[in-house]
Amino acid sequence: MTILTPVPSIMKLSPYVQGQSSIAGVDDPIKLSSNESSHGPSPKAIEAYHACSTELNRYPDGSQQKLRDAIGKVYGLDADRIICGNGSEELILLMVRAYLQAGDEALMSENGFIMSNIHSIAQGAEVVIAPEKSYTVDVDAMLARVSSKTRFCTIANPNNPTGTYISDSEMRRLHAGLPENCLFLIDNAYAEYVDEADFVTGKAMVDEFKNVVMTRTFSKIYGLSGLRIGWAYCPEEIMGIVQRIRTPFNTNGPALAAAEAAVQDTVFTQDVKQHNASSLQRISSELSKLGIEVIPSVANFYLMKFDQESGKSGSEAATFLQARGIIPRPAGGSDAFLRITVGLDHENDAVIKALQDYMAG
Repeated sequence: MTILTPVPSIMKLSPYVQGQSSIAGVDDPIKLSSNESSHGPSPKAIEAYHACSTELNRYPDGSQQKLRDAIGKVYGLDADRIICGNGSEELILLMVRAYLQAGDEALMSENGFIMSNIHSIAQGAEVVIAPEKSYTVDVDAMLARVSSKTRFCTIANPNNPTGTYISDSEMRRLHAGLPENCLFLIDNAYAEYVDEADFVTGKAMVDEFKNVVMTRTFSKIYGLSGLRIGWAYCPEEIMGIVQRIRTPFNTNGPALAAAEAAVQDTVFTQDVKQHNASSLQRISSELSKLGIEVIPSVANFYLMKFDQESGKSGSEAATFLQARGIIPRPAGGSDAFLRITVGLDHENDAVIKALQDYMAG
């Protein structure tokens, strides 16, 4: 009898556990565990999605031309160097498959998108983790861990679950210290939310260097998490390599249509961004009054730290919130932390009131 043997590196992994989405006995909980857009998608995206319902018997456009053109126009990019995928997560997987081999090292920061770690380990690489400083990527710590085996380096900017970012100059300093044969992937999933003057997306570095890739997603500010659609901007050579392993229909027709409409509805996107910024400011102010430390965030979520000497903790706060029908997300690898997505006004009000009661209790 033949016994199947899995790839050894896969056995180092545990199945990914997604954010909680339900509470027993609660019909309509406030779900703030997965950094989704509480506003949902643009009405124009919904209209485009429904318009595809009569063509579900047809394969999608494998070239992804209309969406790539729309992204290029809105973001000022060369559409020929844009590739779309089943979320940015698939594009990270394709980059790892194309450029990382067993025995190579993948350099990452303490916090970031967990799927980058998972894909690298599954590929047989050794993941090297650099600690962060003040909940922010520490470039010096990253550079201290660069070796002759470093072939892949990725930074989520802004970071998750901290919501912090590093400046363009720091990003360039990190890149300058990497080997020339190392792929540097800038994960800009939350970039649309950021307004800080010293923050720059990966666009310019992709245009300037041959080993830099920028990934983006429609799952956050565009509210299309359920359709699984993302994109990457690449140098021409990397684009050609990744196209060799991309499946021909990796993005479905309704997702392509909805994303095309969503990216062009810049008024809707700007409204979501403004609401997020004002909500973050208000939430941070209210929670600080309660003695809860809120890590400064530029994304659509915030990380809280409880002073455990006061007898308060992230896990206890999470239980209290769930009793009020609110779903947060434990984070940070410590019982002191809790991460919550920015919601609509009434959802944010419910969180603030619940935490006021918890801290008073």
